[in-house]
Amino acid sequence: MKNIVILGSTGSIGRQALDVARRYPDKIRVIGLAAGSNWSLMVEQIGEFKPRVVALAREEAARELARHLPPGERPEIFCGSGGLLALVNSIDDGMVLNALTGTAGLRPTMAALEKGLDVALANKETLVAAGELVMKLARNRGARILPVDSEHSAIWQCLAGQSLKKVEKIILTASGGPFRIGPPDLSRVTVSEALAHPNWKMGKKITIDSATLMNKGLEVMEAHWLFDMDYDRIEVVIHPQSIIHSMVEFVDGSVIAQMGLPDMRLPIQYALSYPDRWPGELPRVNWFAVGELTFEPPDTGRFPCLTLAYSAGRAGGTMPAVLNAANEVAVEAFLSGEIPFTGIYRVVAGVMDEHTVISRPTLEEILAADQWARRVAREKIRR
Repeated sequence: MKNIVILGSTGSIGRQALDVARRYPDKIRVIGLAAGSNWSLMVEQIGEFKPRVVALAREEAARELARHLPPGERPEIFCGSGGLLALVNSIDDGMVLNALTGTAGLRPTMAALEKGLDVALANKETLVAAGELVMKLARNRGARILPVDSEHSAIWQCLAGQSLKKVEKIILTASGGPFRIGPPDLSRVTVSEALAHPNWKMGKKITIDSATLMNKGLEVMEAHWLFDMDYDRIEVVIHPQSIIHSMVEFVDGSVIAQMGLPDMRLPIQYALSYPDRWPGELPRVNWFAVGELTFEPPDTGRFPCLTLAYSAGRAGGTMPAVLNAANEVAVEAFLSGEIPFTGIYRVVAGVMDEHTVISRPTLEEILAADQWARRVAREKIRR
C-alpha cells in the first residue's frame, strides 16, 4: 500500500491521479489533498478518499469546505499562502504527486524533497525555474523525482537499465497543437480555437502552451535537468498522432521509443507504481486504426516560443524562471482577451531582453526574478 498526497487534486492531472487511485484501492491510499479554491469538488474527493489532511489556497474556500463537511469526516484543514507547505510538512510517510500549475509548485516540491519524500512531478515549472537547486536537494536527501509528464515518463522508461553515457540524444515528440497546419495568420486566432487541442484533454494554461509550442520548450528544460543532458542533445520532433511519447537514440544508432494512447493516466500510474507495473483496463492502441505514424521538424518561424525556451535554457541562471513567469502572465492575458495569440511571444521575448541573468542564483533570487518578470510582463501588456 502506497500513501500519496496529491497537490492540485481538483485540476486535470489531479483528477486523473485520483482515478488511478480509484482503480487500485488495494495499492494506493490517498492521505492528503490540496487545491486552490474549488472547495465543492474537494468535498466530494474527501468523501470518497478520506484523506488525513487537506489544504486550500484561499481562506474563504477553506471555510466553505469546513462548513460543508460532517464533523466526523473532517480532516485537518490548512489554508492560505502557507497551507501547501504546512500540509507537506505534516506528512512523514508517502509520496507527493505535484500536479500544481506554475511556480506555485516550487516550494512544495522542495519541502517534500527536504523531508526525503519521493515526488511524482507533473509541475514542470519546478525544474524550469530551479532545476539545479531541486536536483541537488533530491540527491542530498536521497529522494527520487519521478516524472509524470508523458514525454519524460517515456524517456525514463526508454532509459531503464541503460547508462546515460550510451545516449546520443533525447527526442521529445510534440503533437504540433491545433495550429500545426493552419490558419496562416495566428494573430487572429480565438481563445476557443487555441484551446481545441487535437489529442490531449488538459488544463487551459498547458493547452495554450501546447498551441505556442512553449510547453515543448519547457519540457526541453525539464529533460535537461531530469536526465543530465546538454541542450544540443535534446531534439524536438512533431508527431501529430501522439502515439510515440518520446524516444532515446543511443550511440550505436539504435532508437528506443515508448508508445501508447494519449492518456495521462498511463504515466501517472507508472510513477505511482514504480518500479512495478500494475495490470489495468486502460484503453490499448489499435494499431490497425492508427494506420501510420508521421514526423516533421517544428516550424520555429511560426512557433518562435520554442526557440525562446532553448535560448533561456542555454542562458541558464535566472533566465528560465523569467521566461516561465513572463509566459504565465502572457498566457493569462491572452485567455482574458488582453493580447492576441502572437502577443504571447512578444511579451516573453521583451521581458527576456530586459533581464540581466544571475548565473548561480539562490532560491530567493529565483523567486525575485520570477516576481520581476511578472511585473515587467504586466507593464508590457498594459502598453
